[in-house]
Amino acid sequence: MPRVVHVLRAGRLGYQSSLNLQQIASNSVLNRSDGPVRNILILTEHDPVYTVGIRTKAYGAEEEQRLRALGAEFYRTNRGGLITFHGPGQLVAYPVLNLRNFQPSVRWYVCQIESTIIDLCSKMGIRANRTHDTGIWVQDRKICAIGIHASRYVTTHGLALNCNTDLRWFEHIVPCGIEGKGVTSLSGELKREVDVEDVIPQFLGSFRETLECDLVEMDEAERGEVLKRIGQ
Repeated sequence: MPRVVHVLRAGRLGYQSSLNLQQIASNSVLNRSDGPVRNILILTEHDPVYTVGIRTKAYGAEEEQRLRALGAEFYRTNRGGLITFHGPGQLVAYPVLNLRNFQPSVRWYVCQIESTIIDLCSKMGIRANRTHDTGIWVQDRKICAIGIHASRYVTTHGLALNCNTDLRWFEHIVPCGIEGKGVTSLSGELKREVDVEDVIPQFLGSFRETLECDLVEMDEAERGEVLKRIGQ
């Protein structure tokens, strides 16, 4: 059976709406026991928000209030990792995949997501790499954060690639809890403006090649029906 992933271009979403959308998608994937499982790739961009993963050390109620006072939302989530920022100018991708259709291995999946971003960066002329720290790096500057959750081999959460993000938002936190390192963006590395819409075709190409899958874009009617369920 071919690996088919349906692409949902969700546009700009508040973070709670993205959580609701992932829940709908994961329920759909889990409940397709009567036929081909419909894997879904959600592409979005968020309003400013700080999110904390399952490692919540150092970000209690006082820190939450401080960050909210900057004008951002704040959420605690069940993804891996510590704290990061999402906001305009950042491509956020939430692959909701049944790994039984690929490889039933979370370690394999994370490696494929890393490889997707490394391949994308390479095609754009940027040498990016893995390190012992999470995410994808250009030397000691993180260009993409990765934090996933998997339940019964169905994945949620995903990655956030800085395109032309305002990196000053990261100055108020220790991104992903990693001291002494910085953040960067595609625009910063290429010394030209690169926005999310510029990057989506490149990302989809790298995702398709790395995960060896077919991508099918949701049509407008289908997209509208799904987004209506989360009040968009």
